[in-house]
Amino acid sequence: MVMEEVKNQVFNILNKDNSGHGIDHINRVLNLSLKFAEKENADKDIVSLIALLHDVDDYKLFGDENAQNLTNAKLIMNKANIPTNIQEKVTDALKCIGYSKLLKGFRPNSIEGKIVSDADMCDALGANGILRVYTYSIKHGKPFFDRNIFPIENLTADEYTKRCADSSVCHIFEKMLKLKDLMLTAPGKEEAISRHQIIVDFLYHLFEEENAPEWTDYLNKYLNN
Repeated sequence: MVMEEVKNQVFNILNKDNSGHGIDHINRVLNLSLKFAEKENADKDIVSLIALLHDVDDYKLFGDENAQNLTNAKLIMNKANIPTNIQEKVTDALKCIGYSKLLKGFRPNSIEGKIVSDADMCDALGANGILRVYTYSIKHGKPFFDRNIFPIENLTADEYTKRCADSSVCHIFEKMLKLKDLMLTAPGKEEAISRHQIIVDFLYHLFEEENAPEWTDYLNKYLNN
């Protein structure tokens, strides 16, 4: 019952999101996190809470103050009467999940936090990763592919959080293709490898169909570095 109450509150906050961070994303991360938790013998209740709450204070949706204070996550857990010691474990993980936090040097310490971090990053890969970045680009008025604008390499945390990539393809290079090497758990690493390859194959097909050999060359060099 407690978890259902949390799910309902998360749904109320995120069900109208159209940026790729909505309830569909939450459910996919939750399901994948529970699969990883099974393999890692982790606490599934804590994993579930972290997965459900990991985007309810996302800076892109709710601003920096919410992101820093975890305002919505704490409110949801208090309403659901989650014990204080469990809340502390969940918030400790939430403070370290997300690519922007990784760029600032934060990574989760608990196995439960590592599991959700991996599942979240895996959902930015594969077929759904491509669909999500396209959705986000459309929302911000950016094209999927612009052959004249190449990615910005090695963005700092400040640069990453203050800009929207010039195209979906730029975002794929600036973030998504880096994720495979950032996994923290064995099942996360295994899952990321196959999803990473889906994106690589897609890019090769895209550049061939767009008659953009300079981008194929760029991809080859990127993958060989």
